[in-house]
Amino acid sequence: MSATKPLKAEAREKAGKGAARALRRQGKIPAVIYGGKKPAVSIALDGHEAFKLLHAGGFKTTIFEIDTGKGKERVIPRDYQRDVVTDTLLHVDFFRVTASSVVDVEVPVHFLNDEASPGLKRGGVLNVVLHTVHVKAGVDDIPTAIEVDLKGLEIGDIIHANAVKLPKGVEFAAENLDELTIATIAAPTVVAEEVAEEQAEAAAENRGETVEPEEGAEGETAEGETSDEKKSED
Repeated sequence: MSATKPLKAEAREKAGKGAARALRRQGKIPAVIYGGKKPAVSIALDGHEAFKLLHAGGFKTTIFEIDTGKGKERVIPRDYQRDVVTDTLLHVDFFRVTASSVVDVEVPVHFLNDEASPGLKRGGVLNVVLHTVHVKAGVDDIPTAIEVDLKGLEIGDIIHANAVKLPKGVEFAAENLDELTIATIAAPTVVAEEVAEEQAEAAAENRGETVEPEEGAEGETAEGETSDEKKSED
């Protein structure tokens, strides 16, 4: 679980594109704090500090306590915008939280004990279907990552969400966890194309979609075999 991080800011009176551009020229990033049945508060962040926080990892799962100069607000980042050309940070949206708040966040998946997987030791391949998962957690229980134990897994095993042990106070946001595929252990003979197809099918199933086989592929083979059989009979 990540600790609450303090963050300095300053309240800003002016809003709009012109005021935002003026702030960025000063090396600051416009932001807003909203939610919690309170009026939205416009603030400005130090550009260098905001850049470091964004690229340190886990930005959108971190709880911040922002000192606006007029009070402190406990928040979680909900969205941010970056310039499509320069990739520089343009704006950040923060959502107010309390000790009783439950939030939906996306966290990375970490795999443990690959050396203790018989299937991987025999040359099997770990096919990661979901690199991140959505979970619901209290603001003080947000995990930095979800850990998946590979110990004892054999070739052909499928890791579904319902087999993953979550930290206390955390649950998956998705339903049908027995159908939510996180990873598989594939045979070492599986070629790259088959691996990609398997991952695409599993991801589609997780989204409730159906992946149809390529049209005509099986039919062409069947027709070819029937034609050969007819020739041999003639």
